[in-house]
Amino acid sequence: MIKVLFVCLGNICRSPMAEFIFKDMVNKKGISERFYIDSAATSNYNELEKAGMYGDAKDMLRKMNVPFTEHMSRQIRKEDYDKFDYILGMEEKNVNNILKIIGDDKDNKVFRLLDFTETARDISDPWYSGDFYSAYYDILYGCENFLKYIENKNIKKL
Repeated sequence: MIKVLFVCLGNICRSPMAEFIFKDMVNKKGISERFYIDSAATSNYNELEKAGMYGDAKDMLRKMNVPFTEHMSRQIRKEDYDKFDYILGMEEKNVNNILKIIGDDKDNKVFRLLDFTETARDISDPWYSGDFYSAYYDILYGCENFLKYIENKNIKKL
């Protein structure tokens, strides 16, 4: 089983969108049983507030016909490093904060989601920009290319 953790600052916009977009992709390919997919935050604020996915993120997923379930924010924990094969931040700040929490990335598991694309870059935070449309398409692009990477790397397993 390939275990993937998507991470952003608050786990209410980008990372849960990535979680559900990627779940939908692998489900449509008929390979969902080969994956465990989750999301988390680098901060603990929303976890302490028991925050769910932000309404605009839900609206964007609905608009794009991406199924999702109820989601509660949680902060990444040091032990997540051993549980997941890939820990994918949405931006460089996320990666830096992930490393502060988990320590050394000795197994090279931590990346930005768009590092798997031809245009490696950060995905801007729609919480601040209000641009859920661009965030959605950046996440979709990243997930598509990440899945291609996984398929190429694990051709015999998938």
